[in-house]
Amino acid sequence: MKKSMSILVIGALIFTSLSTWQGQAYAAEAAVQTVQQGQIISGVNLRSKPSLSGSIIGFVSKGSVVTILEQSNDYFYKVRTSEGTTGYISTADKYISVQKAGGNAATGVVIYGVNLRDKPSTGGKVIKMLSKGTKVTIVEQSNSYFYKVETENGLKGYVSTSSKYLEISGKVTSPAPSPTPSPAPGASVNAKIEQVIQTGQKYLGTPYEYGSDRNTTATFDCSDFVRQAYRESIGIVLPADSRKQGTWIQDNGTAVYSMDSLKRGDLVFFMSYKGSSASSYTGVNPNTERITHVGIYLGNGEILHTYSNSSGGVRVDKLTGSWKYRFLYGGSVLK
Repeated sequence: MKKSMSILVIGALIFTSLSTWQGQAYAAEAAVQTVQQGQIISGVNLRSKPSLSGSIIGFVSKGSVVTILEQSNDYFYKVRTSEGTTGYISTADKYISVQKAGGNAATGVVIYGVNLRDKPSTGGKVIKMLSKGTKVTIVEQSNSYFYKVETENGLKGYVSTSSKYLEISGKVTSPAPSPTPSPAPGASVNAKIEQVIQTGQKYLGTPYEYGSDRNTTATFDCSDFVRQAYRESIGIVLPADSRKQGTWIQDNGTAVYSMDSLKRGDLVFFMSYKGSSASSYTGVNPNTERITHVGIYLGNGEILHTYSNSSGGVRVDKLTGSWKYRFLYGGSVLK
């Protein structure tokens, strides 16, 4: 009798343990089903910690699929590669396309004909008009005014976020910002200036748009561009328009009124265009002229700026001709 009871007790314990193990296995399986997967769309460094200061422990090539274990911060995912190596990669969408198993992307139905554009801006080229009733997948909200979408036919582009155009179902995500290296603590002013210029130069060719959205880097006007370069590189947030930026430089006590006194990285301010020759500016009092343009001085008589779409967006120009005549003053953001 005692032997039978012992067998029953042991059996019950085995059954309980087995049930617990199965429950854990099912839970683990469910967890796996919700793990995010990412496909590498441009080769990216695998680092030892979630920072650009982390040592490079590998390189994940284009087309590779990784498991995203967590988003460690705004700029890095903790991932596991198909070979089992764990590390950190950039969250920038130019490197990785992230999808969640089972899919929970927001969707939309066009309720009023809307333009599908090639950029998240009204300056973007119209790809086609999406007619009422068209269904789209909302990939992300690129800025305050545009969604990145994909139609059922696989056509990708950007449409207005206005509720008069789309009826949305599900949660819309916003893109993670691309990380930009920050100068080391205690870095010299010159090192910071080089970081600003390096950041500005990566936007060469970005289209010009007057009154551009300050929350996206798809397009820039002149003041938006210099503001972005300083904010992204060293965390200094300048005023949003060129005239206020000019006042800020004067209030900061660094304004200079001779082009010969300009230093690399200085902001430079200009009056409106009045002609291409010196005679067009004869009798013009610079002290009463309004600022209509701003750029970043590179040294050697060159300026990094954006002026118009026809001139090529963000570009480098010589401070000659009308630029020389239009010059009002410049000055350093940093002391």
